Amino acid sequence: MKPDLSINFCGIHFPNPYVLAAAPTTDSADQVARALEAGWAGAVMKTTSVETETVELVYPQMGGIELEGKKLNGLINIDLISERHIDQVEQDIRRLKKEYPGKVILASIMGSRQEHWQELVRRLEAAGVDMIECSFSCPHGMPERGMGAAVGQNPEFTERTARWVKEAAKRVPVAIKLTPNITDILPIAEAVKRSGADAIVAINTVLGLIGVDIDTFSPLPSVDGIGIYGGFSGPAIKPIALHFVSKIAQNIDLPVAATGGICTWRDAVEFLLVGARNLQLCTAPMHYGFRVIEDLLDGLSHYLAEKGFSSVEEIIGLALPKLSSYQHLSRTYKVVSQVNTDICIGCGLCFIACQDGAHQAIVWDAEKRLPRTDEEKCVGCGLCPQVCPVEAIALKRTA
Repeated sequence: MKPDLSINFCGIHFPNPYVLAAAPTTDSADQVARALEAGWAGAVMKTTSVETETVELVYPQMGGIELEGKKLNGLINIDLISERHIDQVEQDIRRLKKEYPGKVILASIMGSRQEHWQELVRRLEAAGVDMIECSFSCPHGMPERGMGAAVGQNPEFTERTARWVKEAAKRVPVAIKLTPNITDILPIAEAVKRSGADAIVAINTVLGLIGVDIDTFSPLPSVDGIGIYGGFSGPAIKPIALHFVSKIAQNIDLPVAATGGICTWRDAVEFLLVGARNLQLCTAPMHYGFRVIEDLLDGLSHYLAEKGFSSVEEIIGLALPKLSSYQHLSRTYKVVSQVNTDICIGCGLCFIACQDGAHQAIVWDAEKRLPRTDEEKCVGCGLCPQVCPVEAIALKRTA
């Protein structure tokens, strides 16, 4: 029997853990409908606002990092919230809930005043939304209106604004999306808990600058020669997202939805293991299309079956007891690197890395073009397996 991929999040049944994050992929009912048909459990409609809020987008608004010929190791955007206001999103939600009653439709909101936040909540509930997500986390654009990360970087503002939203929500749960652009996320997460909100979403994009055109000297992406800092997402921010999700899961008694760097089923499993109960994706479907959900579902299902688990619920948080602090790490545990010469391609990268970046413990046989480990010198730092392109090096325990 196949493992059960469904999940309960804030009392809502999700057919599987995978949801489209609020992004260009969710800016219309037509787009979301295609995603739901493909197999996504739900979607967070792109962040909307009241009709009086002016939203003016600029283009181009995206830039990417290419590494060794592979595109989109990281994606940056200078996008804002949706130009489609609440009146249009209300219509989208009514249509989607009618056509896909078994799927979960969430709406992301942002306001500049209490009455705006609360009006958005009331109208969305009336439209039939399943859950409301509040963006306290957009890293660029509109801070002058007290919106986005300007709220989520301040515990007082976070608690106050989240409470406004929760007071207005009579039927649906409220999740607060947090920013990573902060020294310590726990005071903000604690403020969310005090507000009475039901869940936390972590993380939004990381503030960054993707690059500079070295011919024109313009920061990228360039809008008529001028650039700004943007929100960085994609595979490159996965370690940052894992850090924040696990920290919140360890310390705050609220369910966590993870977003940031989830691109494969393996990524999904890792976030579930550190305590996430729901998974939001953005860059992966933007890059590969909505059909990426097929690989995400198949991979997760096969992993659970192979490990003997009958449901997703069984693996949530399993890694947390093994996450500790430096002073608790063993000083007697010892490993050395071990080269599998049967699959080694003789590139020499391990030798170079060890010579110039580690402990000079790799010996190079120039005639055979093969490395070997001098176990007397090797301290088991772990650098050589990371640079090997064919996984011919492993760490062997010696004590």
